[in-house]
Amino acid sequence: MFIKTLITEPILFFRIVLIVIFSITLHELAHGWAAMSQGDNTPQKTGHLTLNPLVHMGKESIIFLCFMGIAWGQMPVNPSNFRSPKVGNILVSAAGPLSNLALGILFILVLKFISNQSLTGLFSEEFIYLAARINLTLFLFNLLPIPPLDGFHVFSEIFPQLKPLQYSQFGIFAMMLLFIIPEFGTGLSDMTDLVIQSVLGGESAVS
Repeated sequence: MFIKTLITEPILFFRIVLIVIFSITLHELAHGWAAMSQGDNTPQKTGHLTLNPLVHMGKESIIFLCFMGIAWGQMPVNPSNFRSPKVGNILVSAAGPLSNLALGILFILVLKFISNQSLTGLFSEEFIYLAARINLTLFLFNLLPIPPLDGFHVFSEIFPQLKPLQYSQFGIFAMMLLFIIPEFGTGLSDMTDLVIQSVLGGESAVS
């Protein structure tokens, strides 16, 4: 389990937990801001326009993150309030993954600027590389067209014939398969490493 990392590599453990909590919080806030822009004030009425990760993730998600390395968040929205339900649902659903993409790009740019400086401690070059890697992985993962992921809501608006899958066991079965197959997570990580190294042009030795 992921909690073993606390004993074997405590710095890595706290880095991952901190980055994931920060990234999920901004991911959910992006959903909320997008919903507000589409005419739905549900995120504001429910008190979810906050940087408090407990509001977005809950204690259960944070505990699960520390023990299993898996976490989730939620942002209450009401699509019936969107000015255009179809466009609004696409924009609101895509906002979360796009926030992770933006964070990933930002961390890569920071990494390029500090690559020639010697930083130590928790917020080192390795920390920033890991932050970029995690956010790009979250971006790719959440775009998968599998319920309840954001990608499903985007693709089901473009291809309405997918909508019935939202109320079937397909999503649960597919998610279980993804977490059971270790090559899936490795593949996503390899893809993000390739992207980061390509942008850095071999400037960073972090891996």
